[in-house]
Amino acid sequence: MPGFELFSDLERNEVNDVLDNGVLMRYGFDGMRKGHWKAKSLESELAKTFNVNHVQLVSSGTAAVSVALASAGVGAGDEVIMPTFTFVASFEAIMMLGAIPVLVDIDETLTLDPKAVEAAISSKTKAVMVVQMCGSMGHMDELKAICDTHNLIFVEDACQAIGGTYKGQALGSIADVGCFSFDFVKTITCGEGGAVITNNKNYYLNADHYSDHGHDHVGKDRGAESHPFLGYNFRISELNAAVGLAQVKRLPEFIAIQKKNYFILREALAEIPEVTFRRVPEGGEESYAFLNFFLPNLDIARKVSDEFKLNGIDACFHYYDNSWHYIRKWEHLKELKSLFPISKDVKEGLSYLKTKTFLQSDDVIARNLSCLIKLSWTDSEVRDRATKMVHCIKKYL
Repeated sequence: MPGFELFSDLERNEVNDVLDNGVLMRYGFDGMRKGHWKAKSLESELAKTFNVNHVQLVSSGTAAVSVALASAGVGAGDEVIMPTFTFVASFEAIMMLGAIPVLVDIDETLTLDPKAVEAAISSKTKAVMVVQMCGSMGHMDELKAICDTHNLIFVEDACQAIGGTYKGQALGSIADVGCFSFDFVKTITCGEGGAVITNNKNYYLNADHYSDHGHDHVGKDRGAESHPFLGYNFRISELNAAVGLAQVKRLPEFIAIQKKNYFILREALAEIPEVTFRRVPEGGEESYAFLNFFLPNLDIARKVSDEFKLNGIDACFHYYDNSWHYIRKWEHLKELKSLFPISKDVKEGLSYLKTKTFLQSDDVIARNLSCLIKLSWTDSEVRDRATKMVHCIKKYL
């Protein structure tokens, strides 16, 4: 991770194919494009890769979450349960629909604690969104059972976990509807892009229409298409899709490299008794995009994080002090700093953040360090990195 580290002639050829026919838009211009449909081809490849019936490409992972929720009927005044640890896009995508993000504690899977989810369900709850952060997964069976019991939509944000699996199923394909991101720092990149995947035909058709101004995409005359309902513009371009089409075919190659580099680092750190690792539910296999481990307390984690930086160990994140991935520093959300007026429902629905504490999440994130696994490392670079990491950690134990 990320796929841009290993760009090759495969990506260049797909992009040049688009430039040669001159059609950068994914819809229409049938005659000009000479049978080349990069977005459609990528959707087909993703469907095969993740063994799902339907895929709708969109402009970003954030768009994928909004489109997925809207396609399942989530909207104004509905509550969506989500984790305290994620990227800010998760609550942005919910709020854009006029829905209310209800943040709950995580556990050492680094995503939703099922007990916290159960406790947060109210008469307004419409969906539960698990965010498969940093290449792994939550308690999928327990979360699905909760959703089934309470008749809730189960949404899977697998934007950071492409290539991971749970009991043989691809992450993103397990819930009612799943989401991927193909931005510049993902294992598969389009530069910018995302996807909604599902086995629910109605959700798919809704996503297809909603992401393109409500176009029903029936027939070959775009101007004559009908609009069954309101939609917006979340289209991906053919150029972006072309890059992704080459990259998705290389996913097994990328995952194999990540796995090799991951275990070199993990095996070195496992020799330190005080280091423990992120919990992966039984039956799950990470995408190996990140190595997540825990140190004894916040003070040691901070010191080790600083020591990593001093020793040139980059891309290792201590999210407790991060402004973008953990609720502790989301003041713009807590204070509802918005360019436009926030609806009364959302204002009232988010008022809990003024007093709510997340002590369990604080403890987990305070002790966690999350290290990106790069595809471009040589074996000697990975082993040198492992040695340096062990030295930095031992210095403060």
